[in-house]
Formats: sequence, C-alpha cells, structure tokens
Amino acid sequence: MGKPKKKDLPDLSHLCVPGTEIAVRATPKAARNAIVAAEGVLKISVTAAPENGKANDAIRRLLAAAMGTAASRLELRRGAAARDKLFVYQGAD
Repeated sequence: MGKPKKKDLPDLSHLCVPGTEIAVRATPKAARNAIVAAEGVLKISVTAAPENGKANDAIRRLLAAAMGTAASRLELRRGAAARDKLFVYQGAD
C-alpha cells in the first residue's frame, strides 16, 4: 500500500482531541483505500489483506493521514480481529 494522498481523504482533524474514541467499520481487501463518514461510524476501506495485522496497520495509517497526525498516536482499543473497531486518539505526550 502506497502512502495515501491527503487530497483524497476527508478532513478529520476535529477528532484530534486526546481521549477521543473513533468507531470504525473496516473493509479489508477493497479495490481502493477510502474513508466515508456514516451515522457516527467511519467506514474505512483498505486494499491490505486481513492477515497478520496488515489491514489494521493500513487502517491506522489511513486514519492518521486523514486526521493529520502520526499513526503512533492512535491506539486500537477494541476489534483487532473484527470489522468493527474502536481507535482512541492519545494526543501528544
């Protein structure tokens, strides 16, 4: 997966508040990477396969790019092996 282009992603910088919980519905092995906001959940599609955490890493990187922050600031709190995931923004140390 190449680095996502900022122009293709929605502006999610309003989620950059420490402690913010971000609900995600994941779609691995998609045709292209995309983020769509729908009913309190972000639907994130990634081209990575759901094996050995590759899709989770791709989702974290894509979400971080849309938020304008580092991927290391996002913690996967729930849903490592499920399509419904919960990320938490940790903020700056």
